[in-house]
Order: sequence, then structure tokens, then C-alpha cells
Amino acid sequence: MTTPLAEAFAAGYAGLSAWSDLLDRINVFPVADADTGANLRISLGPLRACGQDPERTAERIIRAATGNSGNIAAAFFGALLGATGADDLAARVGEGCGRARQAVADPRDGTMLTVFDALSEILARCPPGDAAAGETVLTALRQTVLATAQIQADCRSAGVVDAGALGMYIFFDGFFRTLTGMAGDSPSLFALFPGRLALRAEYRPPASQEYCVDLLLAPAGDKPLDQAVMADLGESLVVVPERTRLKIHVHTPDPPGLRSRLAGLGEVAGWSAEPLDAKGGDRGPHPAGRGCLHILTDAAGSLPRPLARRHGIGLVDSYIVHGDTARPESLCDPETIYALMRLGHRLTTAQASLAERHRRFRSVCEEFGRTLYLCVGSAFTGNHGAALAWQRQQDREHCLETIDTGAASGRLGLIALLAGRLALRTEDADAVRAHALRLVETCREYVFIDTLRHLVAGGRVSRASGLFGDFLHLKPVISPTPEGVRKVGLVRSRAGQLAFALDKAKTKIHAPDRAVLLLQYSDNESWVREAVQPQLRTLLPGAEILTVPLSLTSGVHMGPGTWSLAFAEEG
Repeated sequence: MTTPLAEAFAAGYAGLSAWSDLLDRINVFPVADADTGANLRISLGPLRACGQDPERTAERIIRAATGNSGNIAAAFFGALLGATGADDLAARVGEGCGRARQAVADPRDGTMLTVFDALSEILARCPPGDAAAGETVLTALRQTVLATAQIQADCRSAGVVDAGALGMYIFFDGFFRTLTGMAGDSPSLFALFPGRLALRAEYRPPASQEYCVDLLLAPAGDKPLDQAVMADLGESLVVVPERTRLKIHVHTPDPPGLRSRLAGLGEVAGWSAEPLDAKGGDRGPHPAGRGCLHILTDAAGSLPRPLARRHGIGLVDSYIVHGDTARPESLCDPETIYALMRLGHRLTTAQASLAERHRRFRSVCEEFGRTLYLCVGSAFTGNHGAALAWQRQQDREHCLETIDTGAASGRLGLIALLAGRLALRTEDADAVRAHALRLVETCREYVFIDTLRHLVAGGRVSRASGLFGDFLHLKPVISPTPEGVRKVGLVRSRAGQLAFALDKAKTKIHAPDRAVLLLQYSDNESWVREAVQPQLRTLLPGAEILTVPLSLTSGVHMGPGTWSLAFAEEG
């Protein structure tokens, strides 16, 4: 049975997830790498369903923690999850404050640490026993977050509040509203933090040559590591204990050198290193909005986050589930996913909770106003029904319009991309809707599957037909339709797949100079780029060809070796 605290944790996470894109856009401290929202969303994912085992949840958070904000949050929530009810929240928050500050080599005020301190102080005076107390807590936290816009020099320069501090306010807004039974919806963030949720137009983040590194270290021997040695590892150092290991986050210009030094201290695992400048990337649409309509679609379409951001398109994530971990699909590493599948691991997909999806719909409408949600086909998920329910219950301003595209994977992504492009070029919202509906009718996709084994494991085809197809070395060609997946062909080899794709492109594309092709790969990027893409360019020299990863919702069900071709014509 779900406890009130577990429900409060899930509600807090739902709000945080819904606003994570905004947190990315205003992220300027400690470095402007535009990933605070994504890191918190990944790191605190286990709170979606923390159940009856808070200790296990705390361990999962530490293992999942990534980035500066995620690792600091992991230290804090490791203590908070030990709470048994509202009565001991104050003590657990106080313990979490201590753990979070101890984890940071150079703790700064005007950050999420300041929010934790403010929460500890207000709970000591005002236990969250009822809705009035919850309102008092949130008012104090709001004032703390507003102050970060002046405390931090980077925030003053950019004209925003601290992204990590705001993320914690959003989390605790959902948490305390649920725990104390506060009535009504949360006030608009833009009313609570006026003029502090968009970077100044003249703001330019400093360039960085450093890498963001996350790892687990099992120290050699029984002696604790020398603090001076640890402090010398790099900038933005965060160290969180995890049983007999340490979860370490640090920024360094020399990842190989850092790894060599750490290897002298113990066993290194879970290593990841990403260039900070590459993580910053395109922050996506300005909060004032881009175009006559905001376009929202599902991450089940093969539309990578960077490409979606450049065209002002929002994504609604499902989750990729492996064992007891679940991660938003657009924030997963495809290489890791397909490697696990080739090793025989079972991976599945899961929709976000209804509360999480409803918060997402509200957040985009609150931020961008009129929004057109181009939804994955109802034959594949219940997202269209969830959107309609939210419209009936909460969309008082009639901001959200939904279209059930009947599509998935590349067909869905291409419909959203071309609708998004038009929305940026015209003030005619009716023209965008009409264009989207035309694309629903005319956009085509052919998905080429290497083996039926994964579709059989996921129950998409019967075991008998799956084994028969593999025995004959048959490779099915399928298309997502409003009625579900439809088989449109069978071939025996990659060469046969390529010939099928070229024939369909030649016969179905009537205006090559207006054609846009979305070519998608799973774990076969080199082959798709080197064998398929050049032949399509030769066949259709005037067409635009975009080569992107296949959506992981599709990839997990269809398996490694899958690739796909979607195409449509721009108006």
C-alpha cells in the first residue's frame, strides 16, 4: 500500500519532471551547461515509486545521480527518505542539509543548499501538519529562491534565479501540497518568480574546455581517503557515500589523467565524461514562446532532444525500464540500451504516471500558451486519452489542442518536425493545424527489423510466427498505423531491406525537391550512414535527409539491428 509520504515524493517528482526543460534553459551556475533539469529528473527518478523500502530507494538515487545538482540532491534525499511521517520531517531535513553540505567541496549560498537550509529552519518552527502550515513553508521557500537571483553573481548576470534552487522549490511545492492536503492548483511559476525565468537576451555563457565526470569509486584499503587529495581532483566536486563506495561528480579538463589518479585510490566503476560545452547546446525556446503555436509531441517519435529544441518542440517522455530502474527515454544512452539487449537483458517501456503527464500539459500551456499536442497513436499508448482528460478537467483557458496522429517512431517525429517548422514561419495557427493533419494522412514510414526475437519477447507477435520468421531468415518490414503495427513486406537480407526502401522512396515521393526524409538507426549507425544514406541522396538529390537515432520506445520493442525510413513533403 502506498504511504502518504510515498505519494508526496511522487507528486514532487511529477512537478519537477514537468518543468525540467525550463530548469535547463536558466541553468547558469556552477557552469552554464543547460542540464540541471535533466540531471535532477534522472537522479530523482526512483522517487516516482519509492514504495515501502526507502533505504533501497536512497541507494538507487545515489547510483542514478548525475551532474552537480543530481549528486547534491542524492545526498539530501538519502536522509529525507528515512522519514516515517510528517512528525519527523524536520529532523530528517536537518540531517539531509548536513549531508548535502558535507558532500560539496566548496558549498555556496544562493543554491539548492540554501533552499535545504531554509526548509530546515521553517520546519523547526512550523511542522507541516495542515494546509496552512504547508502554505507557510512554500512562502518561505519562494522567498529563498527569489533571493538567489541576487546572491549568485552568475544569476545576477543572467537575470534568473538559480536553477537548482528553483527545481527544489518545484519539488517541494508538489510534495507539501500532497502531504498537507492543500486545496487548488499551484500558482503559476511566472507569477511567483516574475522576470526571473528567462535569460537576458545579452547573456552569453563563458566557454569551457572542461568535462563533466561522474563515477563510483571503491577506495582501496580501510583508511578514509585524504581530504586534500580529494579536493584536488577538480572543480565542482561532490562526493556522496554509497555503502562501501563513493559517488563522485567533478569537472576536469583532463578525464584520462583524472581516471589514472583515481585508479591509484581504488576501483573505478560507472565512469562517464561529457564535455561541458557540448552539454550546454541549444537551450530551446525562449519562455516568451516561438511561433504562433507551441508544438508538443511524444518522445516515442524519433526526434532527438537537440533537434526538438532547435525547432521549439516539447517532448513528453515515456520510461525505459531495466530491472528496478526507470529512466526518461529521451535521456537514455542508446548505446547502453542496445548493449544490454544484445546481452539478453529484458528491457520494457512504461508510460509516465497520469499525474506526471497532466503536470507536463499544464507546464507547457502555462509557459507557452496555445499548444498543439501531436500525440502518439492511441493504438500504442494512452497519452491521447490522458490529454483529453486533462483538457476536460483543468484546461480552463482552452490552451491545449490534441491530434491523435496514429503514428509512432519516425512518422510521428517527422509530422511534429514539419509542423514545428511551419509554426516558426507563420502567424497563422490554422495553417499549422491544417498542415499537421495533411502530414498525418501523407507521411509514410517503413521500419526494417533485423530479428523477430524482441517483438516475440514483448508480446508484439506470437512465439510461433516469430520463430518461424527467424528460422527462414525473414526480416519483416512494418509500418505504424492508427490501427497499430502493420506488416507491409518481408525480405531476407540487409540488401533486400535497402532495395525495399529505395523502391518505396522512388515510387511514393512525388516531389523530391520538397521531400524530407527521416532516416533512423538503432545500434547500426555506421551502416545506415555509409550504405543507406548515400543511395538515398543519389536517388533523391534535391531531398532533405536527416539521420537520427530511432526512438528508444521503438528500439526496445524491435531490438538491435532495426532501422527505419520516414518521409513526407513540405507544403
